Order: sequence, then structure tokens, then C-alpha cells
Amino acid sequence: MARIAYILLCHRNPDAIVRQAKLLTSQGDSLAIHVDARAGKGVFDAIQTGLRGNTNVVFAKRVKCGWGEWSLVQATLNAVKAATQAFAFTTHYYLLSGDCMPIKPAFHIHQYLDDNDADFIENRDFFTSYWIKTGIRAERLTYRHWFNERSHQWAFYASLKVQQTLRLSRQPPKGLQIMIGSQWWCLRRGTVEKILKFIRMRRDIVRFFRTTWIPDETFFQTLVYHLVPRTEVQSRSLTFLTFSDYGMPVTFHADHFEFLRGQDNLFARKISVTAAGLHAKLAELFVLPNRIEETTNNGVAVFNFVTSQGRFGTRYAPRFWEQGRTLGAGRLLQVLVCKKWHVAQRLAGQIHDAGGPGNFGYVFDGDRPDLPAMGGFENSRAKRLQHRRAFLNVLAEHQKTDTLSICVDPSNLAALADLAGDESMMHVLEITCEIDEAYLVGHAERIGLSPSLMPTDARNALVANLRATVNSETAAIRKLNLPAMFRIKFSDDRTEIAEVLAGFSGIYPERARFIAEDAALFV
Repeated sequence: MARIAYILLCHRNPDAIVRQAKLLTSQGDSLAIHVDARAGKGVFDAIQTGLRGNTNVVFAKRVKCGWGEWSLVQATLNAVKAATQAFAFTTHYYLLSGDCMPIKPAFHIHQYLDDNDADFIENRDFFTSYWIKTGIRAERLTYRHWFNERSHQWAFYASLKVQQTLRLSRQPPKGLQIMIGSQWWCLRRGTVEKILKFIRMRRDIVRFFRTTWIPDETFFQTLVYHLVPRTEVQSRSLTFLTFSDYGMPVTFHADHFEFLRGQDNLFARKISVTAAGLHAKLAELFVLPNRIEETTNNGVAVFNFVTSQGRFGTRYAPRFWEQGRTLGAGRLLQVLVCKKWHVAQRLAGQIHDAGGPGNFGYVFDGDRPDLPAMGGFENSRAKRLQHRRAFLNVLAEHQKTDTLSICVDPSNLAALADLAGDESMMHVLEITCEIDEAYLVGHAERIGLSPSLMPTDARNALVANLRATVNSETAAIRKLNLPAMFRIKFSDDRTEIAEVLAGFSGIYPERARFIAEDAALFV
């Protein structure tokens, strides 16, 4: 079975580090700890004292670490060397920080590594992958960096400017394709030994990476790609982490336990220092005997979906380019609001057949609504969203009509609020269908949040979140206080539905009754 030497980089919270170390070594694995030399002597002494007598722990030679510097790679190498010398039976090296915690039982982790004979390290081509989202890109490699951008910003950019002016660029070491990826990896012993031997032979490699910027995202990624057959490398990290829309690592708290537990990763980063309940639950999970967890790979998609619910539709204001461009006074806009798109579109078609206006579908939600050629508006959802009122104005002019009918998803509060402020009249029909568990599961699968083999607990949690989201959308629409609001619900009396349809669309009452009697109205 796999024997893991965890490589732990830390610089604070000695009590938490001691607890983490005791947990990780409790199931027979070992640990090499590098404590940042910038940390006070009291931090290092407290960690040493707390782990005294633990033969599965070794301490690495300390260096002063700075974000983005070679020192982080050197610290990692020092810990790897210490683990290699101290623990002869190690089969895998797993890099962690003090903010990481296991999200699977130790038995599951060992079994996973036994079943997958590979190195796990993200490696994308540095120059073609666009992995870097902000800051300097190619300049990380093609110029030398002696200063830290965070602590000596002026010197960092002045040095870069001088090199650019004097054309002092450089090329990567001969024979190396530079790769980039997440810092957090899990490598086999054979691979680690190859890397240590390679850098002893090729000192030019170390010299090059010493003056690159953020080498912890390129050094190991490049060497593994160079030294190990492609078939033996999985370009992914076994540590789950995701980023906010501000580019910062997301911190996990107590209510993320089931979410983290269900991911197909072995560890997670960053776990909040103050989340004592989450730490306790994950520690209990780690020591469960003979336990294999069900997993899914939808973590990033689910997190982005859930967090976006607090943003979409809550931050809006009139667009400056829409000032003076409106649908216009004297025109009528009929809006069908429904979560089940096919229900709204079918009803809109029935209203049109009964003498109402033609409906153009979910023009602000879907990518392919049924639109006529209008000089590019019809091809770009982004343009329609940016110029909602102007778009409807052009559509009305094109159709030579004063009455338009569209559909809007309940989540698109920004569109509803914006259109309600127009000079035109607006009738809104809110259609409430029965939303059962089967529909929510299917909806999650359709939008990529739920794979077909998602664990039951994770699926139930996702369904509960989606149901809460649907309910909150309804409540938010009510708060808009739209002036002409009509509502029909699947449980309503059919006579009442007919009256509402007639009032909303202006069709004859007998035709509205015919539509209301349709048994498939809400199906």
C-alpha cells in the first residue's frame, strides 16, 4: 500500500500545525515540515516541542520565504530531501500548506494512489495555455527578477524596464519546454529522485529558475513533464481549491463539509483557521477505517453557480448608452416569466394563435432566440444585454408593431428591473410550475452542475440549494413591485387562469378559456 511523505510548508499558527501533523502521521504516513525562517523563533520552537518524540516527523533546513520567489521552491526541495533521507519506504510525496486538510479517509487516499500509478501535477504549456490570468506573463521567464514585486514593487518594475530597454531578454534552458500549473502536487518517489538527480547534473536549470517570477508554478511542472513519460502524468492537482471572481483563493468554512467531502480530490485548500467545526469533522473523516467515499468532479462549477446567485440581478443600474434609447411611450411589452422555458414558449405560441402578439423567446437569456436579421443584434447576446431597451426598440421598428412579447428567466432580475423603468407599458405574467426533485436534478445536469454519478448526499444538498434559489427568485420578483403583474400557478382554478390570461394578453375571454383548459399547460 502507498506510504506517503507529506511535505508541509508553514509559517504561522503552531498549535494548528501540530494538530495537522499529528493527524497526518496517525495513519502510518510521515511528514517533512519546512517552517519559514521569517517566522519567529517562538513559532518554530512551539512546533518542535509539540511534535517531540514523533518519529514520523522530520524538519527541513529553513530558508526565508517570499511569495513569488525561488525561496518557496528551495523550501520545498529542502523538505523533499529531508523526507527522502529520513523515510526509506516512502512511495509518494504530497505537497501541502498549513491551510490544507484531508477531505477523504486515509484508507481512501492510500487506495486511490495504489490504483493510479501516476504523478499528479498540473502542467500546461507556459506560452500557449493562457493559464496566467493577471500580471506579467512571458516576462516571468524571459527576463531576470531579483526583487520581490510585493515588497519592492518599484525596484521590480524598474529592473524589468531596464532589461526591456537594453533588450536583455533570455531563452529557457536548452531542451526544456516550460510548463505551468498549480503549486500543489503529489509525485511518486521515482519521479522525485529523478528531479533531485537532474538538478544536480544541470545547475543551469536552478540558475534559470532562481531569477524567474513565481517559479513554484513552473519548476516542478516543467521538470516532471521533461523527465516522466506523458502516460504516467495526470495534469491535475489532487488538492481542491478554487478562486473568487477577484482572483483570490476561496476559504472554506463549517458549512462546506459535505461539499468538500464529495469532491474527487484528496485534500482541500484553504480551510479557515477559525472553522473549528470543519477541522473536527475532517479529522474524524480522515481516521475512518476501510472507508471509500463517493465522489464527483463538479466542485468548481457548483461553487461558481452558488456564489453567483448573490451577484447576478442584484447589481444593476441604467446603462449610459441606453439613455434616450427606449422601447418608447405608447408601446406595450408583454413579458412571460417562467423557470421552465418550454412552458412559457408553448403558452406564448398559444396566445399568438389566439390573436396575441408573436413571441421572440428568451432574448436576454438564451443564445439562440428566434430573431429576424437586425444588423448583428440577433447574433450577440452580449449586445442584447448591454442595450436591452435599444434592442427592443430596433425589434419593434423592424416588426412595425407597438406590441412586443418576450420571455425572461426568473433569475434575470436585472432585465426585469431595467425594462420596468422604460417609458412603455409592461405587462408581466409570472408562470409558476410545479418544481419537483426530478426536475431540479435534471436542471442541474443540463447546466453542468451535476454529473450522472453524483453521490446521493451531494445531490440532495445541490437540489436543496437549487430549490432555495428558485424560491428566492420568486421573492425577489415580488420586491420589484412591477406595475402590471399577472400570475398563474399550476394549482390555480382554470377559470381564474383564463381571466388572468385575457387580462395579460388582451385576447378574447373564450380563447383564453380554451388555453386554460389545456391539460398540458404547465407540463
